[in-house]
Amino acid sequence: MNLRPLHDRVVVQPLEEEEKTAGGIIIPDSAKEKPMQGKIIACGPGARGDDGKLVPLDVKKGDRVLYGKWSGTEVRIEGKDVLIMRESDIMGVLA
Repeated sequence: MNLRPLHDRVVVQPLEEEEKTAGGIIIPDSAKEKPMQGKIIACGPGARGDDGKLVPLDVKKGDRVLYGKWSGTEVRIEGKDVLIMRESDIMGVLA
């Protein structure tokens, strides 16, 4: 990918949910909710602190993360739909 996010921004590829429930019911596209999990595919260098020093990010490329349902900005890059968001929009890293 030819995109390098700036400052404390990250590029997240949303992970799609299962199309079938545990009971075997198939969920149509119109009833699906927006995914809230994703994989980080690019990270910025970090934000500048009050003292002007660079504060590195807590997340890294390849991390699976949880984020808010309406977080980030949706963009299409090289045919893929991705989200660009600040690190502060990420709620946690999945182990």
